[in-house]
Amino acid sequence: MKKVLILMELNSRQREKLEAAGAGADITFSRPELVSEEEIQGANVIIGLPRADMIKASKNLELLQLESAGADAYIVPGVLDEKTRLANATGAYSQAVAEHAFALTLMLQKKLHLYRDEQRAARWRDRGIVGSLRGATVAVVGLGDIGGYYARLVKSMGAYVIGVKRRPGPCPEYVNELMLTGQLDEALPRADVIMSVLPNTVATRYIYTDRSFRLMKNSAIFINCGRGNAVSAQTLYSALKDGQIAAAGIDVAENEPLPEDSPLWGLENLVITPHVSGGHHLPETVERIADICAGNLRSFLAGEPLKNLVDFSTGYRK
Repeated sequence: MKKVLILMELNSRQREKLEAAGAGADITFSRPELVSEEEIQGANVIIGLPRADMIKASKNLELLQLESAGADAYIVPGVLDEKTRLANATGAYSQAVAEHAFALTLMLQKKLHLYRDEQRAARWRDRGIVGSLRGATVAVVGLGDIGGYYARLVKSMGAYVIGVKRRPGPCPEYVNELMLTGQLDEALPRADVIMSVLPNTVATRYIYTDRSFRLMKNSAIFINCGRGNAVSAQTLYSALKDGQIAAAGIDVAENEPLPEDSPLWGLENLVITPHVSGGHHLPETVERIADICAGNLRSFLAGEPLKNLVDFSTGYRK
């Protein structure tokens, strides 16, 4: 009998869904902060986000099904045994993160962040001209599930969408023009909005350099809802402080939590949210995660192909 360890916060209906998918297995529900190393070492399947240092390349672990899309901590050599399969929850977060990025985009275009500052100061003040997505060029850097969802939103508002992705392929209907990551420098000068939703990989770390921001329009808006280390805090600060771009909205930071003494906090043209676009903040996200995990648990126990398997060399879904 396979031992299945589920380390997720679920409601009763979601638990029942996973129990039904794991019929015939020995299922234990726990939490990452409560589970013992012995339980982790004895599990054949783990669903959730166990501490990477407690896995220790367990020979018993056949499948680690993450509740996150990111797999950064688990693709490090020595964390998982070479025979352990790793699957993520790509697809569960597209709505939540894309809507958050979309909200940041409109907030910055319409200067709502500045008006909130005026409200706090009890000032009735006109902050001038605003932007619109209609007729704007939007570069979506990272055209996976989240980027695709965001692309659909901005295109529905009348934007011209440039999708930037790793590999060539057909141009989807929600994108006007497709470019490869190696062509990023060509896309940046054309964009009124740059929305980055890149994962944490060797190829994407600090991909946005001082030169990248100099290539952007000084009226451009930069949104980052991917990983914070796509741009250094100093590079972003300089670009905003020096007026190389007009504004930015970030849900991620190079170092999290963002230090209290970071100069980024004091920038008027920056909106910061504390990595909350994903997670379990949107109830629909948890439903999608439960469906993905239940589907893969059922397939694993039946010896059928799994979905969302992660490529250890890239950190992406295969």
